[in-house]
Amino acid sequence: MLLKFFLNPESKSYLRELAEEFGESTNAVRLELNRLAEAGLLETTENGRTKVYQSNPKHPLFPDIQSMVRKFTGIDTLLEQVLSKLGKIDLAFITGDYARGRDSGIIDLVIVGEVDQSYLQKLIQKGESLIHRKIRFLVLNNKELEKLKETLKIKESIPIWGEGEKNHAL
Repeated sequence: MLLKFFLNPESKSYLRELAEEFGESTNAVRLELNRLAEAGLLETTENGRTKVYQSNPKHPLFPDIQSMVRKFTGIDTLLEQVLSKLGKIDLAFITGDYARGRDSGIIDLVIVGEVDQSYLQKLIQKGESLIHRKIRFLVLNNKELEKLKETLKIKESIPIWGEGEKNHAL
């Protein structure tokens, strides 16, 4: 739950949504939400009959907790865990606007290898809700990558998995 609220402080959720997301009972989630709210780490607002929870950036421990959560989720470790579960991945990189330093709201992700696409789609949906950006993905094999390397502008991409330096020079 700390990840949900402290990775993205603007994230707002309500009890049933969180219970469904975490696959837990509403009672278990309610108990944790109440503890965090009583400690002042979460703020609550009423939306009709629904209580909405959000992190409290004014809490004196907010910066420390956010820092710990970010360290815990270190992007390298996170990517390694996620990508290793997807299948045999040779290379993954970001292209498009983000690779050029522009925040267009769309992240273009290219994965080279053999991937469980249904699992990837689930991860993409969760990732999009966390970062509030659309993630477009393209899965290729090595031959397809070779054909599309100019179109994808690989030299301008950001390698995030695999032999980035070697493949970056394709």
